[in-house]
Amino acid sequence: MCSDPHVRPPRTRYVRSGDQYIAYQVVGEGPDLLNVPPIYYANLDYVWTHPVQARALERLAQFARLILVDRRGSGLSDPVCGESTVDDHMDDFRAVLDAVGSERATVLGVNEGAIVSSLLAASFPDRFASLVLFSSFVTRGADPERGQRRYEAMLSGWGTAPALDVMVPTLADDGEFRDWWARWERMSASPTTIRRLLRSTWQLDLRPVLEAIRVPALVLHRTRDRSSHIRNGRAVAEAIPGARFVELDGEDAYPWAGDADSVIDEIEEFVVGERRQAPASRALATVLFTDIVRSTERAAELGDQRWRAILEDHDRASRSVVEDYGGRVVKSLGDGLLALFDTPTRAVRAACDLRAPLRAIDIDLRAGLHTGECEVLPNDDVAGIAVHIGARIAALAAPGEVLVSSTVKDLVVGSGIGFEDRGLQGLKGVPEPWRVLAVVDPN
Repeated sequence: MCSDPHVRPPRTRYVRSGDQYIAYQVVGEGPDLLNVPPIYYANLDYVWTHPVQARALERLAQFARLILVDRRGSGLSDPVCGESTVDDHMDDFRAVLDAVGSERATVLGVNEGAIVSSLLAASFPDRFASLVLFSSFVTRGADPERGQRRYEAMLSGWGTAPALDVMVPTLADDGEFRDWWARWERMSASPTTIRRLLRSTWQLDLRPVLEAIRVPALVLHRTRDRSSHIRNGRAVAEAIPGARFVELDGEDAYPWAGDADSVIDEIEEFVVGERRQAPASRALATVLFTDIVRSTERAAELGDQRWRAILEDHDRASRSVVEDYGGRVVKSLGDGLLALFDTPTRAVRAACDLRAPLRAIDIDLRAGLHTGECEVLPNDDVAGIAVHIGARIAALAAPGEVLVSSTVKDLVVGSGIGFEDRGLQGLKGVPEPWRVLAVVDPN
């Protein structure tokens, strides 16, 4: 599990709504932001155990008082024995707002959360200052039976992440993330409960609700969303009077995967009126350092102009591979790069796959990886001892070799990646020696 031991979830509290107890959390300061998640995934404590999720929630809490809720029947809230209606869920969210003393909030609806969010904004304009929707829809389509069959198919594999290829395609091949997501399903609710929660929405047409919304609205949708086509987002924005529609690049239907920063930037500007420069934050990440073998000698042999052209090819090829694996190139180091990944499995595979396209342009690499807590600076650079360890491990690698710390090796258990022990190594500037291992090419 790639969780950050330094990130602890806020205290979970309960409020009574009718005969149900509803779990909620509050974190951060600023304008109130009520998060209405999809019906399927809920467990307030568990969502903080993965860095992808925790980092997004922490960023939201930097500019808003974030109010998180587990719907009735799911997560840490009371289970439901019979049917639950949309009205029930609306009452639950209002009960939470009463409990936390929220008089006026922005409501954020994600995927299925668009239903309750839109109803709240349309029904209680005195209670909700604005509305934000992500990966939303007007209706499930002209064929509700087909939609129902789709969800039945998903529920038949519940607990094994059957919809991950559609919901989070950028991380669907990451075994560690898939295991985490599958457990999230199992900790959210049983298939029967999810079916009951979904039943009231299968044939719902939101158009009359959307047309009645009179508060400012922001509709966000990724251009290649596999769960809800971009035309659905456009239709939602057209139905809401005066809504602002923003198309974001990407294919994930889950906002906190992929380029989550772009989503959060838009929400921040909409809620507080500006995109403020975030202070340095700390998050668990896997750092990858690469270094071109014999770069000084190669530059002297080829001359400045030719070597500069090769470095440009190196940067393009490296960035492409890193981004394919969901990573981010933090900066070019002249004869290598520093990249950041949310999950170690993808980082290791990216490091291995970097070598082939670079050998095609006659470049040989050495690489090193380490997973640890990093300080993410306002200029998107990173710092901290984890970064220092990653650089020192890379310096130990032989040409064509990918070395990792023992932390990385432990976190990718079950991925099928093999390692050869290189023993304890003293790292310059690091107080204690670290066990270093070489990756046995997973391909």
